[in-house]
Amino acid sequence: MDLATVIGLIVGIVLIGGSMVLDGNIVQFYSVQSFLIVLGGTLAGTMISYSWNELRKLPALVRIAFQKHQLESEEMIGVMVGFAEKARREGLLALEKDVMDIDDSFLQKGIQLVVDGTDPELLRNIMETKLTFLEERHDKGRSMMSTMGQLSPAFGMIGTLIGLIQMLSELDDPDKLASGMAVALITTLYGALLANLLFIPLAGKLRERSSEEILIKEVIIEGVLSIQAGENPRIVEEKLRAFLAENQEGSGAATAPEVDTVAVGDNA
Repeated sequence: MDLATVIGLIVGIVLIGGSMVLDGNIVQFYSVQSFLIVLGGTLAGTMISYSWNELRKLPALVRIAFQKHQLESEEMIGVMVGFAEKARREGLLALEKDVMDIDDSFLQKGIQLVVDGTDPELLRNIMETKLTFLEERHDKGRSMMSTMGQLSPAFGMIGTLIGLIQMLSELDDPDKLASGMAVALITTLYGALLANLLFIPLAGKLRERSSEEILIKEVIIEGVLSIQAGENPRIVEEKLRAFLAENQEGSGAATAPEVDTVAVGDNA
């Protein structure tokens, strides 16, 4: 479980909920009609925007955002160095059994290609093609969460219009006038909260998860090619660390503040 995601969500709910209680009754912020307009509209708009196969991945996307990576890039370097040492001692065929103990289909595929004697250039092309498709899947999942972050404030505004229409049509009834105003304001509140406390942050977390996973996959590609070339394990380690440092520095400069306009494991 990723503590930052969980703690951030809890802190947001507690502080915002606490501020509502301090100056009034929290019940006044409760509206079933507003909730149905925002959540129902957001889900409906998302279903219209994406195919059923993509929508089925939504629970998995939420789970990924709350999970920690099983293997960090530093740990993966240790795994690759261990494989390099064993390959030099016992040969490439000895890796086939050990790699099955690693819960990473990308690494398993790479080692299997090495064991099968695949040409290095072809091996790189195959692995990079798989990585490209992985990035595309991640982009689709992340864009779905971003779409929900864009739709929820919009449906909050639609709820505001509905409430205003109800209010203006009942100007002679003070009770219904107050009810319409409440729907108008609370619906906007719900839309803004869902977008800025849930959907947009989760899209940002998925972007981070995707970047981390892609970097690990790139380390795997370089490591597998080094193992196939029979390089010294110490050289493999230094090479992968240099590759990791270079890519982390480059990605840090390239992805500086990326913000969604509202306001991301072979896993996705």
